[in-house]
Amino acid sequence: SEKCLLRHFSSVGFWGLVNNAGISTFGETGWLSMEKYEKFADVNLLGSIRTTLAFLPLLRKYKGRIVFMSSIIAYFSLGNGIYSMTKAAIEKFCDALRLEMKKFGVRVCIIQPGNYARSTKIQPPVSAEEIWNELGEEEKAVYNKEYVQERANFFNSILSRGSANGNEVVDAMVDAVMSPAPKARYMVAKLKEKALVFVCALFPAVVMDSVLSYVLSK
Repeated sequence: SEKCLLRHFSSVGFWGLVNNAGISTFGETGWLSMEKYEKFADVNLLGSIRTTLAFLPLLRKYKGRIVFMSSIIAYFSLGNGIYSMTKAAIEKFCDALRLEMKKFGVRVCIIQPGNYARSTKIQPPVSAEEIWNELGEEEKAVYNKEYVQERANFFNSILSRGSANGNEVVDAMVDAVMSPAPKARYMVAKLKEKALVFVCALFPAVVMDSVLSYVLSK
């Protein structure tokens, strides 16, 4: 497939690549299997890298654009650390790539959406019963069903408050591809979400942990 695409685009030109593939799930660190970690890294991180490397020769040739779908969750985690992990890794990959591509006239942009779960359906509602049934005996000895149900309810409430205006993210993607002067990062999020990112990025870890612990306790 890679050879076929490269052969086709070599004759007509190639301007923009948008790496948008992504999957999400809920679960504390010890609740998830190594196989799940590998799957998420393969889709959310390595999938974007594979595609970028395949088209890099054409993007350099035509001085094009590369757009990556990240998330504000790259800055913090509220029950989906596996997703945060892959988005934080994408951010660092993009930072390196953006600097390296400047000399070729290639722009690299990152889209950082807030909570758009209602628009994308990237994360289905969480079932506490399913989570409990998948836990190993050691995890069941540490946690109880009530705790799992509480965490599931918390995460589902976050999903239900997601924005339904997915066009806002699409508009940012279009601007990244078409603007004469695209931004390195497009944060498309509510004011509360931006404030949380601000706290996480600029304040000491002890402050960030206190804020997130308070949110989780509610």
